[in-house]
Amino acid sequence: MTAKLNPYLQFNGDAKQALEFYHSVLGGETALNTYGQFGQADGPLADKIMHGSLTSQLGFTLMVADAPPDMTPQPGNNFSISISGDAADAEALRGYFVALSEGGQVHVPIEKQMWGDEFGMCTDKFGINWMVDISA
Repeated sequence: MTAKLNPYLQFNGDAKQALEFYHSVLGGETALNTYGQFGQADGPLADKIMHGSLTSQLGFTLMVADAPPDMTPQPGNNFSISISGDAADAEALRGYFVALSEGGQVHVPIEKQMWGDEFGMCTDKFGINWMVDISA
């Protein structure tokens, strides 16, 4: 697999509706996973989107999620850039995460997550949010 760079949009509970809208515009295939599917079956996030994606008919990929309550998105900070790849790209992806974190803030250290991937989140020194995912 080749590593990918994609926009990742965060919402206040309407990620599913947003993805449906973008699908109506761009076409293609969608995938949705709720917080409940990954162990948070109880509480207000259970039916909210932990990760959604749209791959358009022309090959564009857009990712979406409903932000947890402690990460309320505001216009202007409701997006991240996602870099993802597989084990073949793991060394490079970990290096990107370390370099992007320098002078910034690590929100989630890059480590194995409940869904099986290695994942990390940081904000770089310029205030841009980044997510790095190495698929299991």
